[in-house]
Amino acid sequence: MNSHQRGTLAAIFESPTRADIVWDDIVSLLGGLGAEISEGRGSRVRVALNGRKAIFHRPHPQRETDKGAVKSVREFLVQAGVAP
Repeated sequence: MNSHQRGTLAAIFESPTRADIVWDDIVSLLGGLGAEISEGRGSRVRVALNGRKAIFHRPHPQRETDKGAVKSVREFLVQAGVAP
């Protein structure tokens, strides 16, 4: 995991929840953690990490992920045993 990915991880776990995290940075972080990422139908993105699976929706047309999606990613990471 590089320093940019570590910064993204810290941003995901910040309180209050941020709404300015770029989706591509989250995907990069997940890849850096060794997650298997595949495209689903439409804006769906399937992620598998440490035996946990989740489906997220890529934000569009904006690049930034909303607070609800950031919370979902945070919960997924906690369940997968990842913390900052």
